[in-house]
Amino acid sequence: MIATSSKQDSLQFPLLRNLQFSPIQQGEDQLMVLWDPSKLSADKLILPLNYFYLIQYFDGEHSLDQIGGLYLKQFGEFLLPDLLKKLLGDLDEKLFLEGARVQEAQRAAIEAYRQAPVRPAAYAGKSYEAEPAKLRAQVKAFFTSKEGPDSKPSEHRGKMLKGLVAPHYEPKSAGPVYAWAYKELIDGETPDCFVLLGTGNAGLEQHFAVTDKDFETPLGRVPVNHALVQAFRTNGGEEFFQDELSHRYEHSLEFQLPFLQYARGVDKPFTIVPVLCAFPAVTLADPQYRESQAQIERFIQAMTSALAQVGTSVCFIASAELAHIGLRYGDKDPPTDFAFHKCMQTDMAMLKYVEERNPQAFFEFIAKERDQRHIYGFATIYTLLRLMSAAEGQVLRYDRGITDQFNSTATYASIAFFSPPTVLPG
Repeated sequence: MIATSSKQDSLQFPLLRNLQFSPIQQGEDQLMVLWDPSKLSADKLILPLNYFYLIQYFDGEHSLDQIGGLYLKQFGEFLLPDLLKKLLGDLDEKLFLEGARVQEAQRAAIEAYRQAPVRPAAYAGKSYEAEPAKLRAQVKAFFTSKEGPDSKPSEHRGKMLKGLVAPHYEPKSAGPVYAWAYKELIDGETPDCFVLLGTGNAGLEQHFAVTDKDFETPLGRVPVNHALVQAFRTNGGEEFFQDELSHRYEHSLEFQLPFLQYARGVDKPFTIVPVLCAFPAVTLADPQYRESQAQIERFIQAMTSALAQVGTSVCFIASAELAHIGLRYGDKDPPTDFAFHKCMQTDMAMLKYVEERNPQAFFEFIAKERDQRHIYGFATIYTLLRLMSAAEGQVLRYDRGITDQFNSTATYASIAFFSPPTVLPG
């Protein structure tokens, strides 16, 4: 992810938006493709490496003259003004540069989102089946596949399920790992309200984003628990609706819903509280992020107070991936098999603290390694551990996905948390 911040706002001091990038190979040429994870823009832009080097200085602090000088110093040749002008024009047209066009597009998008009756399914027919019967069959197949949990009862059957961690990787690839998590929901005791904690992959200004929109999937409408959301608002959570638009195309929560609907079945209605989370571990470690630290604590307090006020029993579901290694994630070299196995061992050591429900130790582990493995799901898992009360946790399944032609790798796991089964008197 290319992060930007600036006090300047002018085409003379271009400011790139918060974009994602990935290397691609075309013949003998290595290129970079840029896209907008917020989906405000649906476009992509492919750049040669010299231009990709150039746009790192589109930070709102460097003038066009300074950028040209840096290009000359790096490549030993002048950057022709017409070429720079065309690059800026392409970026601006695609809504990749901060400015008036982006602000107007954001205003229109926010208004359209708030007017809509529901948050519609954005990835049905792309990442999972769009037709209800086919989707049920697809999810069922994840459970019964050789990588899935099959039909045997869980060893935790009958226990009160307090929380889950599941991937937000493409269900077509990671579906069996999702199934390991949701098998516990099928076999365990659960409340009727689920606080969904998703990864805000596009980044969030307020670190959390809550929406009061019901979610729609091919299996039906999933209602929000409006009493709990309103209690959250009135207990200090109003600021966390400012990034509400980020829910529009974020897949992190959407991917959980077909599994949740399948696991609950048609005879067990439920409600949700949709939350996106986004902050790296360094946010909790560095004194310069004191306001962010205070904001995180305000969210925890507002949600805790809302839960106490409403008195609703909830199960927390964290949609999260773990390590991201390789060129796509900013590493200098593609990962080898040895690098992956080392990463897996480190993940397992890290997840021991998650099993132990220890958010501080989980944070310190990642901070100690300076987040070199890019734990994208840190904020989501950390928030779950801060909010949830459970007696035990267990990693159920672990796997990885290859995300590009250079063997870039994302790891993920299913984890469940329980309290002892309820013992009825007499």
